[in-house]
Amino acid sequence: METIAKVRRDHFVHKKGIKQICRDRGISRNSVRKILRSKVTEFRYDRSAQPLPKLGLFTEQLDTMLKANERCSRKERLTLTRIHDDLRRVGYDGSYDSVRRYAKRWGNERSTGLEHAFVPLSFAPGEAYQFDWSHEIVVMGGVTSKVKVAHFRLCHSRMPFLVAYPREKQEMVFDAHDKAFDFFDGACARGIYDNMSTAVDAILKGKDRKFNKKFEQMCSHHLVEPVACSPAAGWEKGQVENQVKVSRGRHFAPRLKVADNDELNEILYEQVIEHAKVTRHPEFKDRMIYDVFLEEQNALVPCQGSFNGFHETTVAVSKTCLVNFERNRYSVSVTAAGKPVQLRATATKIILLQNEQIVGEHDRRFGRDKTIYDPWHYVPILERKPGAIRNGAPFKELVLPPALTTIRKRLSGTPDGDRQMVDLLLAAHEQGVDAIEVACQTALNAGLRSADAVLNILSRQNEPDDLPDCVPIPPHLQLDEDPIADCARYDQIVREAHHGAS
Repeated sequence: METIAKVRRDHFVHKKGIKQICRDRGISRNSVRKILRSKVTEFRYDRSAQPLPKLGLFTEQLDTMLKANERCSRKERLTLTRIHDDLRRVGYDGSYDSVRRYAKRWGNERSTGLEHAFVPLSFAPGEAYQFDWSHEIVVMGGVTSKVKVAHFRLCHSRMPFLVAYPREKQEMVFDAHDKAFDFFDGACARGIYDNMSTAVDAILKGKDRKFNKKFEQMCSHHLVEPVACSPAAGWEKGQVENQVKVSRGRHFAPRLKVADNDELNEILYEQVIEHAKVTRHPEFKDRMIYDVFLEEQNALVPCQGSFNGFHETTVAVSKTCLVNFERNRYSVSVTAAGKPVQLRATATKIILLQNEQIVGEHDRRFGRDKTIYDPWHYVPILERKPGAIRNGAPFKELVLPPALTTIRKRLSGTPDGDRQMVDLLLAAHEQGVDAIEVACQTALNAGLRSADAVLNILSRQNEPDDLPDCVPIPPHLQLDEDPIADCARYDQIVREAHHGAS
């Protein structure tokens, strides 16, 4: 266009001839004549027909392949690279780009434009919420880590809620719903989900789904009707999909630096509320999201409390009183050594049961190759192996109260200090750490340090405070005549014994 303008000015303004314009501009005479005679300011080249010297012989086969591919589900569709390879097997020796361009034109010709059009949705207060997962990168404890974030969004008020977990497990799904409904102070009548494996076991015809039994129990507990989207149809829960994309820049850029997962969730909680209070509602533009949310709370299903959701499995206990779960090891009571136990994993806890009795409980750890001990699980073994108190791995993590720690230090210099300390730990295991701590403090105040002294004080502490004035006499031991208190009778017995001896 710039060249056309210069040629026109040279001829009509500066009165230059065609020959001179060709020399000055380096343009052919035919081009100059075309510009001056056509009186147009822009030239376009539109090819009326696209020659297909190599692909032309295979267009029918390519059309057949594209039609068959279109009828397949998204997961079963072939890529254009695979289609190009199939064409080459039947004799086509052209380039991949020719196939790609042809397939694009083929698709555009068959397109009606409806696939790019959507209907705006409207939800009544308390009608529905949407749920989705995302993964984000944070710096946790000085280490760059990937976390899974559960996203909730109330469809009417657009109120969001975010909570982060180390993994995306079913027990995390249950815990996330508990926290979200506690935050919203209620639940909606419907929950809109994608076809995540922690919720959906099978995709049936149309909108029918076979939901996981545990997930159905959770929805029943919270009085929520679960609805799953069509496969690969993210627009059916577009609000939370958009929230995932926007929150990545709003909450996780730049990367958050936190000490642990609890601190991360506290930050997300504060940021969500702060954002809702300063952001206008997209429909009610005169009000903030948080104000609309407070109104919607009146229409929510009342909160039903926490759902007891856990993953349960049977595990074997080793001779060292440890069980394996997700590449980590947890200790159990010695009474379960060598026997199977039931392991219940929640989002934050590992609970071990044998015959419905708890034999171990730990905070859940993530990562690999970690061993989590409860030293009190191993104390009964010390009765027959007292030397293990020195180098036993569980006892390196044993934290004792101040008075008992002082007694332990004083006993460490005596020949039988380990044996005495074991006696104290056995007593603490049976009667409680608080009781042995009081006895140790009493012994220290009296200048005592031996285990016998502490155990004696402990036994006196356990004696009943109120003793009866007299012990009732059994009937067969009761006297028929009351005894006479006369000391002279004793002198008489002594004299009789003396005379008898002589």
